Amino acid sequence: MARESESGRPIEPVYGPDDLAGFDPAERLGDPGGYPYTRGVYPTMYTGRPWTMRQYAGFGTASESNERYHRLVEAGTGGLSVAFDLPTQMGYDSDSPVAHGEVGKVGVAIDSLDDMRTLFDGIPLGEVSTSMTINAPAALLLLLYQLVGEEQGVDPSQLTGTIQNDVLKEYIARGTYIYPPRESLGLIGDIFAYCHKEMPRWNTISISGYHMAEAGATPAQEVAFTLADAREYVRAALAAGLGVDDVGPRLSFFFVSRTTLLEEVAKFRAARRIWAQVMRDEFGARDPRSMMLRFHTQTAGVQLTAQQPEVNMVRVTVQALAAVLGGTQSLHTNSYDEAIALPSEKAARLALRTQQVIAYESDLTATVDPFAGSYAVESMTDDLEAAIRELMDTVEEMGGAVAAIEAGYQKREIEKAAYAVATSVEDGSRTVVGVNRFRRDADPDDDYEPLLADPTIEAQQAERLARLRADRDAPGVRAHLDALRTAAGVPAGTDGHVNLLYPMLDALRARATVGEVCDVLREVWGVYSPTDAF
Repeated sequence: MARESESGRPIEPVYGPDDLAGFDPAERLGDPGGYPYTRGVYPTMYTGRPWTMRQYAGFGTASESNERYHRLVEAGTGGLSVAFDLPTQMGYDSDSPVAHGEVGKVGVAIDSLDDMRTLFDGIPLGEVSTSMTINAPAALLLLLYQLVGEEQGVDPSQLTGTIQNDVLKEYIARGTYIYPPRESLGLIGDIFAYCHKEMPRWNTISISGYHMAEAGATPAQEVAFTLADAREYVRAALAAGLGVDDVGPRLSFFFVSRTTLLEEVAKFRAARRIWAQVMRDEFGARDPRSMMLRFHTQTAGVQLTAQQPEVNMVRVTVQALAAVLGGTQSLHTNSYDEAIALPSEKAARLALRTQQVIAYESDLTATVDPFAGSYAVESMTDDLEAAIRELMDTVEEMGGAVAAIEAGYQKREIEKAAYAVATSVEDGSRTVVGVNRFRRDADPDDDYEPLLADPTIEAQQAERLARLRADRDAPGVRAHLDALRTAAGVPAGTDGHVNLLYPMLDALRARATVGEVCDVLREVWGVYSPTDAF
């Protein structure tokens, strides 16, 4: 009897030539590094060099995270990936009443230029690529990074890295939005235009399906809703006066990698093929780089278990293999203890070593796209592509991603999928090792001690903020915030609109805080409240 994939598509017990009847390799596959990029976005892929090995890290204060970054660089990490705490993600300073109890808990607290300077102390920003998982306040963290780079003597045009900056998925799956969707899109258009002029090597957005997957999206939903969001971002760039080939090469994507290895490989291949067609045929892209779906992958945190956490090492290895076989450009491997608490240093190092073993001890980097021509993978890729396109068409028929978000469509579909998974685990039709099968009682010899954030961090950050506000030029800060308030009142796409990143940069250089800048925009634009459809 055939099994079903995570996307609800049949997986046949045996695949053969008949499953690829009429399959044209030249049209469906192409060559590695050539349209439609099914086989990968670069001709040599990992035979030239392996993917970038990023480790997502950040907790507590900027100084604590800085120490972890130095150790990761020494261990061989090729790029840094910054996790911010929830107050920072929501645009609140650490001394805000709203931030109470969350400062430094799930990432590092960054309130000002002073904190950003400490975070990257001794890290050469001209040599390191940095990814920052930040969305609604993405412009501010990008500008703070630029200012620290300038202090190190690095011209902004030489800085490399990525800001996630994908606010649409926040309305769909995660919830760390601030402003209404249309104002948020206008700000993202400003970021695109600013980076095109000032920071041309920076990836301006990482369009994320990962968080949708963590919320319960199937692989088909993950890719479909992500690419539908990407369409909206391209439209925002065009509205900001950029050409499709101005913005296309700087778009990147972020996907999950699950333990269902074959479907995940098929998912990545299908995503590349669809995006290449969308950019070429819908938007008229001519630069091949605009058609390349370049993506970062993180192994599936949602599949990690607190029960028998050592089994997560096996899960992460399978997930990492799926990402590599699927052709990822960079990879973060989760630590086995993340279902319990912040990753310990030992667990984070082991997660990195997992990637290094795959890269340097296996033969997966010896040849490009080893699954090409597989009856099973090619058939599953075609099947998954059809499911993804059907969902994307539904979103377009609703008026695009923003209109579908306002109607609650994506969120509703993801919640249905999450409920189906939860039900299957409860009734035993889906096996989760150590949870509903192969369980054991707690081992009295288990001596794992979770890494927990220091509860005094909130008070420390409040003291830092008090000193900052006492030391800075308060009238100068107010003047810069007033200038931003005036500029924010002229909507993007209308006559007289000023790119908001310039007054933001002036305010941050004068040591305005992240919360103060976000409060100005809250005052002008308001905050988003979900509709009843959610």
